[in-house]
Amino acid sequence: MTGIGIVWLVHARTGSYAAAGLVTGGFAVADAVAGPQIGRLVDRFGQARVLYCVLSAHAGAMGLLLAGTVPDVVAGVLVGATLPQIGALSAARWSALLSGERAAALPTAFALEALVNGVSYMAGPALVSVLGAAGRPGAGVLLAAALVVGGGLTLAAQRRTVPPIAGRAERRHAGRALFRSAFLRQVALGLALGVFFGAMQVSVAAYAVGHGTPDVAALLYFASNCSNLVGGWAYGAGSHGGSPRRRQAAAAAVLTLSSGPLIFLDAPLAVGATLALTGLAVPVLLILASVLTESSVPRAVLTQAFTWGNSASAAGIAGAAAVAGRVVDTGGAHAGFGVAAGAAVVMTVLALSGLQDPSPDLPKSSAHLMG
Repeated sequence: MTGIGIVWLVHARTGSYAAAGLVTGGFAVADAVAGPQIGRLVDRFGQARVLYCVLSAHAGAMGLLLAGTVPDVVAGVLVGATLPQIGALSAARWSALLSGERAAALPTAFALEALVNGVSYMAGPALVSVLGAAGRPGAGVLLAAALVVGGGLTLAAQRRTVPPIAGRAERRHAGRALFRSAFLRQVALGLALGVFFGAMQVSVAAYAVGHGTPDVAALLYFASNCSNLVGGWAYGAGSHGGSPRRRQAAAAAVLTLSSGPLIFLDAPLAVGATLALTGLAVPVLLILASVLTESSVPRAVLTQAFTWGNSASAAGIAGAAAVAGRVVDTGGAHAGFGVAAGAAVVMTVLALSGLQDPSPDLPKSSAHLMG
């Protein structure tokens, strides 16, 4: 909501999409860079203390953006640098709550997170766009800020679910885990998934416009988003026995096989059905990335680990949008779909390479139960 709101606001002020894109790009880069640093502070000082400080700074940055008292690009960078990654904080709380004998329920909790995110990604951007189209772009940015600050304060107030803070020595030793291949592989998968998202966004829009039916883009996005919800719900409701790494490899392979036909399919109905198939695999990949991140690093750096995955995905989206735009200009929408399919192939290769990893597949919170 924040990124789209910035596009509407800056374009309304300047009449330039180039200026809006520059500010939004600054916001996205600052968010991706600052997110893990905020996560590190959270692991050191606790969620509540850091959230109160970051949310205050975020509210101030939003005020500067709305007031226009500083250059828009400066305000956009400040907004991104102070945006707390609430999803990572929530995932860390689930990990702390569902430990020991309850660890088997962790994939279901991450599936619930994926469902909530899916609903927000469907409703939020649409609401901001409606406000922008109605001539009230500032209201969209203000609403996004209110949700971030209000939701963050509500989370900070839930003291009973706050993960415990690790000691300094434990954090120092745990920090080395962020360089383990098992964790870096999940970050790389997040980056590739971001590339997939970014390329798909550009390519679907280009496909609809190229066929002279720009309104079809909304229907295609809707088909993909609905199947996202179905895939997340189905995975969360099912059993989670077996190896998460094998499931991740299978989901990546399904995404590759389902996205490949988009390179040559031309009929809108066929494209919509194929996009729906890709949407079924995406939430499974997101859920398993959370599960495998949780199992690959100690709890002392878990929040930071989750934010690195989110930042990698955001960086992939931003970079792919620019690259896919050039590819689409040269080779059309089907070439853009090729970029997305290539990202899916990379995910499959990364996931398959993880099958050789010797570290345990079970969440670390339940590993001690195995003796």
